[in-house]
Amino acid sequence: MPPSSSSLSDLIDQVSTIVIGKREQVTLAVICLLASGHLLIEDIPGVGKTTLSQALARSLGLAFARVQFTSDLLPSDLIGVSVYERQRGEFVFHPGPVFAQVLLADEINRAGPRTQSALLEAMEERQVSVDGMTRALPSPFFVIATQNPGEQLGTHPLPESQLDRFAIRLSLGYPPPAAERALLAGEDRRALLGRMQPVMTPDQWQHWQAQIERVHVAPGLLDYLQALIAATRNGQWFAQGLSPRAGLSVLRLARARALVTGRGHVSPEDIQQLWLPATAHRLTPLPQSGRGAASQARALLESVPLP
Repeated sequence: MPPSSSSLSDLIDQVSTIVIGKREQVTLAVICLLASGHLLIEDIPGVGKTTLSQALARSLGLAFARVQFTSDLLPSDLIGVSVYERQRGEFVFHPGPVFAQVLLADEINRAGPRTQSALLEAMEERQVSVDGMTRALPSPFFVIATQNPGEQLGTHPLPESQLDRFAIRLSLGYPPPAAERALLAGEDRRALLGRMQPVMTPDQWQHWQAQIERVHVAPGLLDYLQALIAATRNGQWFAQGLSPRAGLSVLRLARARALVTGRGHVSPEDIQQLWLPATAHRLTPLPQSGRGAASQARALLESVPLP
């Protein structure tokens, strides 16, 4: 394991100079990407979702592409298309924006189901199938999706299978007064983004990702996580419990949080701090509970004792 987490701290520090007043959310985003997870940001327009995505990509020196999801966006607009070139006498594949290392799927819930499903293979397998051929996506590959609140016009709810592919869902919210004053009085964020330099290379980033597997998890903490997962499935809290994929994702995120904080082992706090952002979007509370998914997930967390 690297001797310190200074590079990860530098990454969080730099992104926090662009997305000011949101260090907790920036840290969650870094943890998500460090764990090779995809990130879902749900919020109203104009609070910095796109800025956060661009700042992360620039700070890591990764190729970035943005797709504005609309009701008429086709899967081929995302994945790419084969075009017949007369001079070559053959079809030539023209890759779409999904072949970037960081894909920003902006307002993902404004697209129709066909385009939503086109992302599933890319998110899970890091590859796409076009014209009977499988094409690998670059490494590393992340999807950062933004989502408008469901009550806004022209939105479609994401299917459960797609929500389960997002490791973390977070919300930025309005900036605190001091941060908003700094935004109003400071330089334009786009100009600052244009001058950002990477704090590490893509190879260094992948080196950090490889350290995840070396973070120790004690058997007692595995018991604790398994008890939490089992509680989501007992029918008392949610209509349907967490999938095994969700449990593996929580564990990997906990390891990433330990790495970000400079530890070589997972603590109970790592699991507790990540429980809501990693699980609430995957869970549907029972109608009679009268609570939202986040409130119900918090109550469940408080009900399961540490081993």
